[in-house]
Amino acid sequence: MKNQKRAKAWGTVLLASAILATGCAQSKDSGEGKEAVTSSNTDKPAQEGTTKINIMTVLNTPEIPSDKLEKILEEKTNTDLTFTFVPDGSYGEKLQASLATGSLPHMLYVGNNNSFTSIRASINGNLFWEIGPYLKDYPNLSKLNPDIMNNIKINGKIYSLYQETPLTRQGIIYRKDWADKLGLSSPKSVDDIYNMLKKFKESGLSTIPLADRNDLVYGSFKTLSSYFGTPNNWGVIDGKLVPEFMTQGYVDTMKFVKKLRDEGLINQDFPVTSKTDQQNLMYTGKSGMYIGSMPDVNSIEEKTQTNVKEAKFDVENKIVGVNGKPGIWSANSYGSLLFPKSTIKTEAELKKILAFCDKLFDPEIANLFVYGIEGTHYTLKDGKVLPVTDTKLLEKEVTSYYGFTLNRTTNMKPKYFARQVAEKADQLTNEAIQFAITDPTNPLDSKTNTESGARIRDIIKDATFQFILGKIDEKGFQDAVKKWQDQGGSKIIEEFTASYKASNG
Repeated sequence: MKNQKRAKAWGTVLLASAILATGCAQSKDSGEGKEAVTSSNTDKPAQEGTTKINIMTVLNTPEIPSDKLEKILEEKTNTDLTFTFVPDGSYGEKLQASLATGSLPHMLYVGNNNSFTSIRASINGNLFWEIGPYLKDYPNLSKLNPDIMNNIKINGKIYSLYQETPLTRQGIIYRKDWADKLGLSSPKSVDDIYNMLKKFKESGLSTIPLADRNDLVYGSFKTLSSYFGTPNNWGVIDGKLVPEFMTQGYVDTMKFVKKLRDEGLINQDFPVTSKTDQQNLMYTGKSGMYIGSMPDVNSIEEKTQTNVKEAKFDVENKIVGVNGKPGIWSANSYGSLLFPKSTIKTEAELKKILAFCDKLFDPEIANLFVYGIEGTHYTLKDGKVLPVTDTKLLEKEVTSYYGFTLNRTTNMKPKYFARQVAEKADQLTNEAIQFAITDPTNPLDSKTNTESGARIRDIIKDATFQFILGKIDEKGFQDAVKKWQDQGGSKIIEEFTASYKASNG
């Protein structure tokens, strides 16, 4: 039976160890997804003419999915598939165990940058195929975003395919009804943002125009810093890696946020304000602007309207920066798929597997693994996808595959949104890939940063808040930068720069 060859999710560490002693973990699909046993059917020969592919991927749901979509995928791609689903919490351990024992699939999911870094030595050790030279031969893979592909390079070479995910959701959420009343259009520059906040306060519409929180990354600060030309964590200046806080853009951002606080345009206690309290400022009508994840506008508008029925919101992320163009920092974490040489023995076999990956971007298959089957998992409303209300069905048959899907935005049917502003936020989020600012250190190595980067970064975090609160001046901030350098920062710069130069010839 087909479901007898489907691999179940791994359970406990002890069970995982026992399984490794007997080989690849497979199971019957009992629907529990908590144990793993060996199934002889896993190694059965593929049907004549089909490509046999074993895939190990992360599981973010309580149960492994049914094989309904898998059967369709096999038919559409002429493949014989076997999935090993591993719970997210134990995936890192399973990944390392598989590398240690050599029990690798044809396609190996690597969940984020930390996991990618952890197997860097294996990639450098020639255990995986370099796929970069082959991608031009495939209609979909050849169109993958070059900036993201550059981020996942190792020593200047491409070994993996990335999973599409919104690179950045960051933008401006503001009270459109207030802006309309004051004759203000959607902000397009930092000056527009400042002017809107000032008008909100002067008009008496808002007591705290900008609601912010104690987070320099997902609060307002990092998004605003993109508009001031600050690089994303690190920048390349004259061939040298430079941390963002050693750039003028970062200092200008601190000065701008300090100005907002000095003028009462932001909640005075934002360095100790939680996200919940920040959002409550919006819900209660005290604040008219929120800088953060644009999809939050759906809940912000809904909950605000329970208190203020006439409240309407809008979103914007195409803010022109100091260079005259829009730009916004992007997240560093994304899934990747690697192709082990120990399992894929020949170039011919690799090409067949890459052809399978290419087909995952075809509209029919892409929509299947994101939305499911029309009439079963969703209906079309106004030509847009409206999921069924049976969330358990969706989880069991569709969303459990989310860790596997490569394509999540290209060639996709539009989603139906009950709120127009939520649809706009989704659209702007997808468009942001065109001007997302990436972190150049993503593919680079720094032993010192791995060991102590997070700890000494707190020096800069504390100094940033102190500057905004007026407790230190610019010289005091530069003293903190010097302290960061002395405690390992200079070594991090040196190591990242050396890695950058090595990767770029």
